[in-house]
Amino acid sequence: MPDTHINTLRAIADSSRQSLAETDRARERALRLSREMIRHCADSIRAIHRGEFEAARGLIGSAAALVDESGTLLQEHPEVYYTGYMQDALKEYVEANATLAFIQNKPLPTPEELRVGAAPYLGGLADTAGELRRFILVRLRRDDFSRCEETLAVIDEIYTILVTMDFPDAVTRGLRRSTDMMRGVLERTRGDLTVALRQRRLEALLAAIDNDVKDGWSSML
Repeated sequence: MPDTHINTLRAIADSSRQSLAETDRARERALRLSREMIRHCADSIRAIHRGEFEAARGLIGSAAALVDESGTLLQEHPEVYYTGYMQDALKEYVEANATLAFIQNKPLPTPEELRVGAAPYLGGLADTAGELRRFILVRLRRDDFSRCEETLAVIDEIYTILVTMDFPDAVTRGLRRSTDMMRGVLERTRGDLTVALRQRRLEALLAAIDNDVKDGWSSML
């Protein structure tokens, strides 16, 4: 009987060692995929803000190929696929896609189209708010008010949706914290846009008064 136990323990040890080695290889693969995915998505967002939309789409396409590759992890090693770094990379992927869609005024890809779960999708939308704020501020600095109110309405709608997702952080993967941060982004952006619009109206009013004064002097002369 002791020999049987020893043989069984050794067989279990060999099997466990092989299983852990496979998981370790999957983990290394997931780390590589997540790093490359984040890099492509970050580069695509920079390209979007420069107006280089074709380059941005190419980078997002490269990230999409990595998302497809990560699908095998979901099938073979879900314990690796659902780690924080992999889910964070998927959030970046959603953020890049959503930023491109909103800024180009194109249809927003759904979670099913992007092949991501609800948690990283909503987290990616929350992060998109910062990029939309940047889009508005760049336009304000150029005295271009087109699409600013429309974009603010998108940020407001995303926030309105996210605050209804009242689930534990273990389910949403930190969405509540991201939503709280997004609230600050929304309020600051609304304040900046309100001040800019008021200043624009004041400048228009002063210009109109100045023209009226000039016209009055001209008629008197």
